[in-house]
Amino acid sequence: MAKKLDEPSRKSALATLPKWSAVEGRDAIYRKFIFGNFVEAFAFMTAAALVAEKMNHHPEWSNVYKTVEVTLTTHDAGGLSSLDVELAKKMDQLAG
Repeated sequence: MAKKLDEPSRKSALATLPKWSAVEGRDAIYRKFIFGNFVEAFAFMTAAALVAEKMNHHPEWSNVYKTVEVTLTTHDAGGLSSLDVELAKKMDQLAG
């Protein structure tokens, strides 16, 4: 099981994820992805879903037309963990 990041590790991790922001009132990170159209957004979600499934770490997300909003936290750990950081980096790569 992944462990919740301590404060120095959390700050360090967030520094490597400039497009993500801390979620107020939660130990989680958030990013809004905007694509050219629905097909691009759905293709991103499909690719990200395959990565998440391999990691056995699943995002909280929603899609409206060309926008995908993602929140990452590790429920079992009670907050942000290295799994969230790893998935966020992979999602950033997938989004280009």
